Amino acid sequence: MQIPKSVNVDVVTALGAEAIRQTAIIQSLWGGYGELFRATLQGGAWPSVIVKHIRLPQPESHPRGWNTPVSHQRKLDSYQAEVNWYRHYASQCSPESPVPQCLYVSQQGDEILLVLEDLHTLGYSRVLKQADRPAIFACLRWLAEFHARFMGQEPAGLWQTGTYWHLSTRPDEWEALDDPTLKAAAECIDRALADCPYQTLVHGDAKLANFCFTPDHSKVAAVDFQYVGKGCGMKDVCLFLSSVLTFEENDIQIAEYLEHYFSCLKAAVERHQPALDSEAIEAAWRPLYSVAWADFQRFVKGWSPGHWKINPYTENLTRLGLEQVGIKESLNAGSERRS
Repeated sequence: MQIPKSVNVDVVTALGAEAIRQTAIIQSLWGGYGELFRATLQGGAWPSVIVKHIRLPQPESHPRGWNTPVSHQRKLDSYQAEVNWYRHYASQCSPESPVPQCLYVSQQGDEILLVLEDLHTLGYSRVLKQADRPAIFACLRWLAEFHARFMGQEPAGLWQTGTYWHLSTRPDEWEALDDPTLKAAAECIDRALADCPYQTLVHGDAKLANFCFTPDHSKVAAVDFQYVGKGCGMKDVCLFLSSVLTFEENDIQIAEYLEHYFSCLKAAVERHQPALDSEAIEAAWRPLYSVAWADFQRFVKGWSPGHWKINPYTENLTRLGLEQVGIKESLNAGSERRS
């Protein structure tokens, strides 16, 4: 993959470096919208930086076939939200929920150039494909700190409703959903999460791949803020757990993860938001854990009906979520079709 020479020139000029000694592609952006790469610099204040080069013309294909005008517009909105996040919000994160700081942004025509701190140079040098216990606890602590820090924050320039699977941005997947009960309940589920009395900023894509760890996995920083916006913190928690659970864990183990999150949330709220009642926040959010799972299940079952995240654990939580919002009809028919 060739990085345009003009991009390298822009990075060198913006950062006051002498030259780029080396570039290394980290990954192509989802759906063919550009590339993410590390630039090792000669001279200047930063030994290396992370560059996100976004090209906005609509690609000809999509990895899972969802190449529609709605999908394309969602991507455009997500990149603008990410630019706004790094410009106006990233510096407000507490030391307990670190994120890379923005060093340079350029928006010209159909291209966006976003230059960020390289977390590797700050000690967050590991990206994990499988999470051990310290890593899971570290990520849940990061989420709790993040949610507490931005409790009550209005999402100016961000998503009015955070997460990449939000119902209003996923009409194609909702239309494809072959689960009549869940499909009919989608708006009710969405409303229950939106009407929660305690709203914060949610990361919106808090999967394991979007966290960088210290070598011992005890501390973590987060990246990829395309879907940051307003919401209930349970959305981030369920998405994160969906990315680290094998779904063979027993209920006690998963409950321990939730206890850790809420313990961290209580301490963080008392530090960052002393005027708020941390116990009231927990009382409002705990019942929405299953509702958030039902919301995510609605997306997954429409987007990729055979996905491994559709399993007895997530189906059971979806049932509980539906009951939580007043939908009593069983999902047994859907479960029997898959068995």
